[in-house]
Amino acid sequence: MKFASARTRFGATLGLLGLAGIVVGFVSYRPVAQGPAGQAVRQAPARVVRAAQAVQTFFVPDPRKLFGKDNVRVLLVGLDYDYDGNDQESSKQSRSDIIMAIDLDLRNHRVSELSVPRDMVATLPDGTQAKINAAQSFGGIRESQNVVAKWLGIPSFDRYVVLRIDTAKDLINAMGGVDVDVKNSDALKGTGKNGPVDYDDHWGHLAIHLKPGRQHLDGENAVAYARFRHDWCSDPCRIMRQQQLIHAVVDKIENDKFNTLTHIQALLAVVRNDVETNITPREQLSTAVAYAHLSAQDIHTAQVPYSSTVDLGNYGDSLIADEDAKKQLVAETFGAGVRDARAAVAAAPAPANIRIRVENGTHVAGLAARIAADLQRRGFVISEVADADSHDITATQIHGRNDSASTLEVVRRALGKNVPPTAALADAPPTTQRGTVVVILGQDIAATVPAESP
Repeated sequence: MKFASARTRFGATLGLLGLAGIVVGFVSYRPVAQGPAGQAVRQAPARVVRAAQAVQTFFVPDPRKLFGKDNVRVLLVGLDYDYDGNDQESSKQSRSDIIMAIDLDLRNHRVSELSVPRDMVATLPDGTQAKINAAQSFGGIRESQNVVAKWLGIPSFDRYVVLRIDTAKDLINAMGGVDVDVKNSDALKGTGKNGPVDYDDHWGHLAIHLKPGRQHLDGENAVAYARFRHDWCSDPCRIMRQQQLIHAVVDKIENDKFNTLTHIQALLAVVRNDVETNITPREQLSTAVAYAHLSAQDIHTAQVPYSSTVDLGNYGDSLIADEDAKKQLVAETFGAGVRDARAAVAAAPAPANIRIRVENGTHVAGLAARIAADLQRRGFVISEVADADSHDITATQIHGRNDSASTLEVVRRALGKNVPPTAALADAPPTTQRGTVVVILGQDIAATVPAESP
């Protein structure tokens, strides 16, 4: 193992910040604020606190009821960016610069986060090997969810959060900046003395000129520090700097609560403009309230280590995961949630209770009708056969409610062994009728269906 798992006190809170509203809930719903010296700067009377809690309990539903489960798996990705012909930032066909797999334990109000270095080797839906961050570039967040879930060996993610360009910078500026202990890689790893972080990347518009030690950073300098990877430690230490920055943000929220409240509108604007998620506003509010009293002891973070490197052709030097360590970290991060998902599969519904809309996402004429007929012979109810919005779908997708893991698995198995578990996406709106599934056929299925006889 070349890099041991990084465990920091607040690393997973980036996941919370990214969950479009939890940061606002964390700021807004704590009844007691702590000052820089640990003293209260704003203390509501006890009767007011009790009344507020009663109102929250009555009007804000338990997130377990909204999500239909105790553990929710969330993929958080932060997009990288390039520059167009006008030297403007562009996220077109962006890769994922940050990849975090998060488990929200809604019963115990705990958070577990597993960071995946972006240069890890993974297999894409078409069977080719690439750096894992390429999935976002080729197929957007849906392909990222599939590839990362398969790579980790877990069921599909329940929700996603995409942090667009400048999210972190805008968030930190909205908070009035943060205090960070700037460290070079020797200091981070404990292998030598601390020193300046100094680097210029004119092509990437990255200029870092920071002295060592604790200092106040605005959004631009804080993000530049977190992006730095141009030394012997590279991406693993970059992730450690990201976690440092997260720690600084949470310290700001906890210890400078009054100042943060004055910036609440700016924080809300960042969430609206910079964050893309399929977590509904109601789910955001409910989760924010549930995690309003989150403490350091309730957060667990880690980073998948690597065992070796490989030259992956066009992708350059790439990392080979330490598989034994990865399995152990996945078990620690997602153990309860994965066990629950697998238990749900054991209580599978009968095909007669599953309604399926079959959509053709390929250029193979009549494919949806043929697959629908086969599913109908197997006892499923076919509600509709139609064309998908795109005919360039590589991997088949199976969409259903977030509480329908067993239903999705029944359909997946019926479609054949070429459809992996990552095809099941529990991302349909909660208003979707229970037992209703949408199957979007991809090239993986088209390749297995024999041509029709003339």
